[in-house]
Amino acid sequence: MKLLIFAFGVVFACSVLNAQTTVWQPSPGHTQVLIWPGAAPDAQRVAGPEIATTDKDSLVAGRPVVGVENVSLPTMTVFSPMGKNTGVAVVVFPGGGYQILAIDLEGTEVCDWLTSKGITCVLLKYRVPGSGPHWDGRCKCQITPKSPTALEDAQRTVGVVRFHAAEWHIDPHKIGVLGFSAGGHLVAAISTHFERRLYPAVDAADKESCRPDFAVAIYPGHLSLAENSLALNPNIQTTRETPPTFLLQNEDDPVDRVEHSLSYYAALKKAGVPVEMHLYAQGGHAFGLRRTKFPVTGWPQLVETWLGTIGMISE
Repeated sequence: MKLLIFAFGVVFACSVLNAQTTVWQPSPGHTQVLIWPGAAPDAQRVAGPEIATTDKDSLVAGRPVVGVENVSLPTMTVFSPMGKNTGVAVVVFPGGGYQILAIDLEGTEVCDWLTSKGITCVLLKYRVPGSGPHWDGRCKCQITPKSPTALEDAQRTVGVVRFHAAEWHIDPHKIGVLGFSAGGHLVAAISTHFERRLYPAVDAADKESCRPDFAVAIYPGHLSLAENSLALNPNIQTTRETPPTFLLQNEDDPVDRVEHSLSYYAALKKAGVPVEMHLYAQGGHAFGLRRTKFPVTGWPQLVETWLGTIGMISE
């Protein structure tokens, strides 16, 4: 059953024959930039060149999903607000089991929503595959990789955004993170691993704090230590300094079970961290912002309200 954790990525890998393959580029007017000025630290060998696959067989809300594979050169793309600028910025981590990145469903479409609300969106294309925890059948538990390159990319990006805050019209005290599935785990990882970088500093941006000011994890995975357990993955150590967090989860999620969110929620409460969780009976997994018949897909409004309650935006 634990193989389901990587189901989203496996579906993409197995359906290439029925999909359109190309190189992913952001929409006109937005430019990808490398987050590392030189070679990325702890570089891992990948199976082939980076590709973007449009899977026309696995539809979400009647539309295909684009998955990016074999990312070895991580990038970020800055989407500026349309009209009013609240000064808030959100770094977005797409999901995909740490195998691929659902770059539109859980990336560009999220940026379109955020910028329409006056929020700067920074889409991180972090390194995959194999850059996060995985399920080990021998111990029936989550195993963290020796080189958590996705977390290095996340730390670097938050620091870069804070370093450029004035230039990009961002309040350096209002920089948050938002992620889905594996990206939701990455949200928890950077929320609990910010006191020191996992890599040697490369420039002035690495002198900035990489602590998010708030965090949003949507159907996160890799947080519960074991099957049917509320014990938290020991690599996620919450403290009072962990940022305020919003959690969203469905009880019928067949990929990332409800215990992942519940275990993190309990740890945040125990640490005295402000946390809000919304738990729904139905809605499945990997729906992004696309509206379906399930009420859970109205979650963006819940996040907007929550951002007001924690003082990030005006209610």
